[in-house]
Amino acid sequence: MIYPASTAETFVVVRSYTAFVHHIEKHGLPAYISFDNDLGLDTNNQLAPDGYAAAKWLVYKSDLDLKDLRFYVHSANPVAAEQIRGLLTNYIQFLNQKTD
Repeated sequence: MIYPASTAETFVVVRSYTAFVHHIEKHGLPAYISFDNDLGLDTNNQLAPDGYAAAKWLVYKSDLDLKDLRFYVHSANPVAAEQIRGLLTNYIQFLNQKTD
């Protein structure tokens, strides 16, 4: 288990790229996001958009202020985990440098 049970009970769990986008569009940016990369197959048995696609949506399409985004990447896929972590960390640093 990655998070203590008491913490995990307070999470909203979404298990697909589409659910991720929908939840944020409806409820706004959460205080904290924990990313997995591998999200399985879609309804056509094709590889589903992954956690990296969700991170790219946040950066390039969401138009949300991500300066204070708190996140963690819990993917077992080390290459994809670093892609997600790198994209978000670099973008947040860029945003914060613009405001200094």
